[in-house]
Amino acid sequence: MARLSRKRVTILRAALGWIMLACLIPLFVLALIRSGEEVGQMKSLGQVLDEKVELSKIDLVQNSYIYDRDEDLISEVVNDENRMIVPFEDIPDAVKNIFLTSEDQNFYEHRGIDFNGIARAALANLKKGEIDQGGSTITQQLSRNLYLNHERTYNRKLTELLYSYQLEKELSKDEILYYYLNTIFFNHGVYGIGSAAEYYFNKPLKSLTLAEMAFICAIPNNPSLYDPLKHFDHTKDRQIRLLDGLKKAGKISDKELKSAAAEDIKLSIKEKKNVFPDYVTYVNDEFKELVAENEGYNKRINKAKPEEKKAIEEELNKRISTVLKSGVKIYTAMDPYMQKRVTERVNSMLPYQDIQGAAVVINHQTHQITALSGGKDYQKFDFNRAYQAFRQPGSSIKPLLDYGPYIEETGATTNSLIDARKFCSNEYCPNNYNEKTYGTVSLRTAFKYSYNTPAVRILDRIGVKTGFSYLEPYHFQELHKEDYRLPSALGGLTVGVSPLEMTDAYTTFANDGSYTKSHAIKKVTDLKGKVLYEWKDKPQQIFSKRTNDQMRKLLTAVVKEGTGRKANFSSPYIGGKTGTSNDYHDIWFIGLTDQYSMGVWVGKDQLGNVESIYKSGPHLSIWRQTMNISY
Repeated sequence: MARLSRKRVTILRAALGWIMLACLIPLFVLALIRSGEEVGQMKSLGQVLDEKVELSKIDLVQNSYIYDRDEDLISEVVNDENRMIVPFEDIPDAVKNIFLTSEDQNFYEHRGIDFNGIARAALANLKKGEIDQGGSTITQQLSRNLYLNHERTYNRKLTELLYSYQLEKELSKDEILYYYLNTIFFNHGVYGIGSAAEYYFNKPLKSLTLAEMAFICAIPNNPSLYDPLKHFDHTKDRQIRLLDGLKKAGKISDKELKSAAAEDIKLSIKEKKNVFPDYVTYVNDEFKELVAENEGYNKRINKAKPEEKKAIEEELNKRISTVLKSGVKIYTAMDPYMQKRVTERVNSMLPYQDIQGAAVVINHQTHQITALSGGKDYQKFDFNRAYQAFRQPGSSIKPLLDYGPYIEETGATTNSLIDARKFCSNEYCPNNYNEKTYGTVSLRTAFKYSYNTPAVRILDRIGVKTGFSYLEPYHFQELHKEDYRLPSALGGLTVGVSPLEMTDAYTTFANDGSYTKSHAIKKVTDLKGKVLYEWKDKPQQIFSKRTNDQMRKLLTAVVKEGTGRKANFSSPYIGGKTGTSNDYHDIWFIGLTDQYSMGVWVGKDQLGNVESIYKSGPHLSIWRQTMNISY
């Protein structure tokens, strides 16, 4: 007798394995029932399985999505499994029938285990000389996908059968089929029939032709063998067999079979949406802060002891992961046009290899972050200088810490006089730019030319503590008690501030002295549109309208006549303040138009000197070319 081929032997062994498994099932179940039971106190199979095989809640991992202000998708948050769940009623009958005819013809009759199906699959595989049909029911496959692994052992297979029995008790047949079709693996990290349609054909499942549906339905049987990107012909061959199965089952006509089989399959692989990395990186961090604020994590962290905070942070991170895996839609205020402008300007205006920059644009009418640049040539999840770099603000702090509080406390005006001569206090003797000395000048003159000694005198007169009280509502992250000293009047802080923090604070001057924290995220909903999270910030009055009006005049003077002239252009309102830290480590411009507040920082990551580019004013050019829409 001719020797059997290796493939035939493998198939024969698989068939015998199924037969052996069928014989072992009754013995395994009996042992399970008797385990831990005293004689005379036997329980029913259902009772024992309820105790021994506990089904956890089915929470399928789904993708989350980030949208811009026009609700256009800008980023897909794909977690462990790339999945887009399709409701059962939206799954075409053709897809359901393909899997029912090829995987489990008696699905609606059996209770999770189909002995006839096992025997039929074994015989069919022996006849064809290849493993084309599986012996597992759809319920068994779902049990494996949800609760078990894919190791090929009899112990795992027996456990799979018990889980299947439990699933049949807990779920309806339609529910089992729904979960199955949304959990099966289609290779390339794709799970579920909906995601497969999007990935391989770049269109929703309902838009696929019968031929396209059958083509992707061929993949799960053996995702490696039927990977259409590597083995297109194998996938095509199985597609024909699936269509033939539909015809034999009476689900399609001969004409439909021939038409689908002849259709030219053209793949259109969908790349994951991932644009505007600067902004999206920030949105991810703000989302964490939003959840922490809405669910009380921030209060817990603030009250916790140092050794307890790490555990709460870990708990928060797990919560963020859970929410994102549940599938949410994050709607943001990003203006794609403005975002492109600001990132292009930062890239083009800083050609120097080791010089970096960051910029933030806020619509101060809506208190929403419109655009931001995390740095030159920024890549997603890199260090984002817009909100993670804390740098010395130089004179850009003066409106917030010195002049605004001084006018508010004393009732001064832009024409009020101030001494600009040398100043010393406890051996602290600051100099003006280029060590020039001046006499008595108006606040307007001192401000627009950014004299240093008047600013220090102003803070000294009202008191350092009083000046800093005006910064408290902004909650600068790295502002500390050590900063409560006169050098801070010129931006000499122990750590510093971020461009986002500074720009956000300046929105006060656009809102009659009232401050409301700005955000990128407008709302977060589940995939059905139910609102889950929103910011609930309340406005705080920092300065009176009178003080604010005086400050707006000072800010305008800087741009029209002073150190910020290179930022000037025609606008209903324009104003701002320059800033330079010691040794030219940082150069800033924070300014306002009638609609936007924008901050720009330029410097080196390692605190290098940027004096060589100071006179060319790249920070001012970036600001002007971004804000001047007609540019």
